[in-house]
Amino acid sequence: MKLLRVGTAGAETPALLDAEGVLRDLSGVVPDIDGALLADDAALGRVRAAAQAGELPVLDAAGLRIGPPVARIGKVVCIGLNYHDHARETGAEPPPEPVVFFKAADTVVGPNDTVLVPRRSAKTDWEVELAVVIGRTARYVESAEEALSHVAGYAVAHDVSEREFQLERGGTWDKGKNCETFNPLGPWLVTADDVPDPQKLSLRLWVNGELKQDGTTGEQIFPVGEVVRYVSQFMTLYPGDVINTGTPAGVAMGRPEPKPYLRAGDVVELEIEGLGRQRQEFKDA
Repeated sequence: MKLLRVGTAGAETPALLDAEGVLRDLSGVVPDIDGALLADDAALGRVRAAAQAGELPVLDAAGLRIGPPVARIGKVVCIGLNYHDHARETGAEPPPEPVVFFKAADTVVGPNDTVLVPRRSAKTDWEVELAVVIGRTARYVESAEEALSHVAGYAVAHDVSEREFQLERGGTWDKGKNCETFNPLGPWLVTADDVPDPQKLSLRLWVNGELKQDGTTGEQIFPVGEVVRYVSQFMTLYPGDVINTGTPAGVAMGRPEPKPYLRAGDVVELEIEGLGRQRQEFKDA
C-alpha cells in the first residue's frame, strides 16, 4: 500500500494512493498514519480491506498539499557514510560500524515543501536517502533477517545538510543536520510487503534539472536489516520512528572546486524507484 497524508501543514488527513493512481480518503477508516496505526495489524487490515473493496472516497488531488507520510515521529535516526561510492568520493574510509547521528523530528516537512537555506550558510548540500519506518518495537534484535520484520515500510527522504556547520564548526554533526526544513519526507509510505528487496532500489537526484546522484541501495555498506539490528543494540526503536539510511555518491561536497552548493532559487528533485518523487524550491531562511 501507498499511504500518505494530505492537507495544510499541521492539519493533514490520512489518504491512500490506489493501484490505479487514484487518491483515496482514509479519514473514515483511521484517524491518522502514525506509529499507533503502523503497530496495529487489525487497523492496517481494515485499510487494506477498504481499499480492495473500493469503498474509499476519491479525493481531488489538484492543488492538494502532500505532507510527511508519518505523523508524530518520535525520532529520526541517520546513518552516515553508508554507501561505498559516497565514501570514495569524500575520501573517507568505509566505517567498520555504522555511523549514527540524529535529526530532530521537527526537521521533517512534506516532500514538496519549501526548504530554507540557513542564515550564514555557505555549504548547503543535497542527499537522497532511503528512509525506513519502524512498525514494531525493536530492542536488541538478534539478526538482520529478524530486523526486517520490524519495518513497516519505506519512503524517500532528503537529508539536507550544511557542511560547514556539520564539519567545520566543532563538536558533532548535529549543527549541520538539524536546520529548519532539513528533512523532506515522502510522498508516500510504501508498506514493506510492496518492497520485496530494499537493496535493489535506484535513487536519483537532480539540481535545476541536472542529474547529480544516480545510485542504488545495493551500494550500501550496511544494508537495511543490519542497520535496524545495529541501531536496536543502542536504543529502542518504536513504531513511527524513522531511519535515514545514507546517500550514494554525487553530493556537492564530493565535487571539484568550486563545489556547487545550494542557494536560494535552486530547485531539487529526487526519487527512489517505486517510492515516489519529491520537488523542493530553496529559499533563504
